[in-house]
Amino acid sequence: MPDATHATSTGRPLAYLASVPTDVVKGIGPKGARQLAGAGVNSVADLLLHAPRRYLDRSQVFDLSSVPLGEEVTVGGTVLEFEARQITRKKRMSDAVLSDGTNVVKVRWFGRILKLEPGDELLLSGKVERFRGTLSMTNPDVEQVGGTSLVTGRVVPIHPGVGNLKPGKMREAIDNALRRARPVHEALPEEILRRQHLVDRDSAIAGLHFPDDRAEAEAARRRLVFDELFRLEVSLAMRKYQQVEAAKGVAHRVDGVLVEQFIAALPYRLTGAQRRSIEEIRRDLASPHPMHRLLQGEVGSGKTVVAVAALLTAVQGGFQGAVMAPTEVLAQQHYLGIRDLFETAGIAPDEEDPAAPPGMDSLFVQGEPVEDRPMLRMALLTSNDAEVNYLPPGTARRADVVAAIGDGSVDLVVGTHALIQQGLSFDRLGVAVVDEQHRFGVYQRVQLREKADLYDPDLLIMTATPIPRTLAMTLYGDLEVSILDEMPPGRTPVATHLVGTAEVGRAWELVRRDVSVGRQAFVVCPLVEDSDKLEATSATAEYQRLQGILPELRLGLIHGQLRPAEKDDVMHRFRSGEIDVLVATTVIEVGIDVPNATVMVIEDADRFGLSQLHQLRGRVGRGEHAATCVLVADPTTPESEERLAAMVATTDGFRLAEEDLRIRGQGTVFGVRQAGMADLKLADIVRDAEMLVAARREAFDLVAGDPVLADHPLLAEEVRALLGADVDWLFR
Repeated sequence: MPDATHATSTGRPLAYLASVPTDVVKGIGPKGARQLAGAGVNSVADLLLHAPRRYLDRSQVFDLSSVPLGEEVTVGGTVLEFEARQITRKKRMSDAVLSDGTNVVKVRWFGRILKLEPGDELLLSGKVERFRGTLSMTNPDVEQVGGTSLVTGRVVPIHPGVGNLKPGKMREAIDNALRRARPVHEALPEEILRRQHLVDRDSAIAGLHFPDDRAEAEAARRRLVFDELFRLEVSLAMRKYQQVEAAKGVAHRVDGVLVEQFIAALPYRLTGAQRRSIEEIRRDLASPHPMHRLLQGEVGSGKTVVAVAALLTAVQGGFQGAVMAPTEVLAQQHYLGIRDLFETAGIAPDEEDPAAPPGMDSLFVQGEPVEDRPMLRMALLTSNDAEVNYLPPGTARRADVVAAIGDGSVDLVVGTHALIQQGLSFDRLGVAVVDEQHRFGVYQRVQLREKADLYDPDLLIMTATPIPRTLAMTLYGDLEVSILDEMPPGRTPVATHLVGTAEVGRAWELVRRDVSVGRQAFVVCPLVEDSDKLEATSATAEYQRLQGILPELRLGLIHGQLRPAEKDDVMHRFRSGEIDVLVATTVIEVGIDVPNATVMVIEDADRFGLSQLHQLRGRVGRGEHAATCVLVADPTTPESEERLAAMVATTDGFRLAEEDLRIRGQGTVFGVRQAGMADLKLADIVRDAEMLVAARREAFDLVAGDPVLADHPLLAEEVRALLGADVDWLFR
């Protein structure tokens, strides 16, 4: 290991150890380093945080007269007899008889030639058995008394092996690394250690691997768990400061008539949760600091109306609004839904002559509100589609739509990643809404925000995936949160049933029954094409099979491999009632709103996660008719049984999200990597929820007084070194 030119008076910083490769550690070498890198252990810092998965307590030395049989123990004694034999070229063994003055034990090591002699004092760790009235041990760990042992007479760590580096070799390598890395610098302020009752870092890293007892190991783990959570929360606090406090935002008009006109024209009353969320957003928008808020809500809880109220607040003050969705299907759904809301509210322009110059009916002229003629112009822009609500469908040219966004004659645009493409600019982007945020990275959020040059637009992030509180604190700790925890009146919970594949005929009878009275159904399969590796029903094969089972019904097929125009055509025919049963993959997981659909059949349901099952179930029951979800599965694991039982038991998405987190663990709820989650090696946000709350409080308090960590340079280096590229932009 390089000598510590980076060492401080109190030790080597963890950030420095994160720059030292593992191949310099004795016992690892280049081949071992490559294997460790494959397991995410790239540096000496990673190696020192490679925690034991369990411990063997060999700290107590038992007398042979009272030693428990069949348990891992340590005994000591003097060698009375010893013999080592090479039986064949490959077969060898060593035998010894030891006494501790209270009894004797016969010991045999297979495959080893030991160098012992009568009179040697030894410690043996392993299991003691009784054979023909005599105590015996087979292949115990052995150390000479007086030496320093890693495996006898102490609490022995059992580290996860990596490749050819078995637990024993990992133990020796970590011991070697510790000898050259210590002392490890303390990066946390003394007052935080005192308030949180934490041991110092050097003691924690040593105690994690080679504790004197289990209490020391637990204190060490607790300290290092706090470190992981604290680093993550510090990065979130810095992000929040840069996005909100240090950014130049817009203090929007919140007293205009447009939002009130929109809400008054709705054919239903807002729920209390919607009114509360709109008020929270209104206060954010009135502030000169840019809004960064997460809007959580069940499928059907009315998130779109809340988002539109935010967008119209920007529009009534002369700014533009944007909605970015992860898929073309969802973007088109939002465009159609918002367009219909504007028509209901009387603020949508009539389709004008295609030859008319753009901007004639815009709500604004040169950025100034036109109070007596609130006609709001909106556009849809994806990689394959461009539409506007003031021209007949199919007549808008893409280049004209892009130009209208750039010159401000479009007030609101809905789109996909196309909104952050090069060559597209906004005139005055004031509020940006990002839907299903877990499908976008932080960088894409930043790209959308950068479409406004002179200020930071307000950002509202929507998700219909309920997020457990602990997970939200790690994934979205830089955001304020609004929760729609009420459903609009008249929404009936979807009845959910689990049937085995042998009983699937019950599902098809239900489909026939509902279609016979004018309703529609979804059938969801996990794969697009048949796979020899997965015993899953493909959508294409199931579509063909169901044509024979349901010949009297009109079937359609949609999946992600269809061309956009084909998908649009299928969805249009399903919405218009030309298709009775839509066979689909998870392309319909979000954003599909067909109130007439009342049956959802999910095949191979045990192959889906809870969050995905809940999203799929949310595609039905969106109208006035009772709806049913049928889960078709023969679960083969306890985990899949738990998931399906939870789906049948409740329609509460937040309860399901907590259950999903408990069953599947952190980092898997969304099925994609989230910044920070992969960096939690010791911490578990379910088990360590209280520690997460404490780390968040300390981190945000520290950053409030030192926003760029100028007074804590070693902590800044550590956050950057251990969290990597995810946080680089915080230090620019």
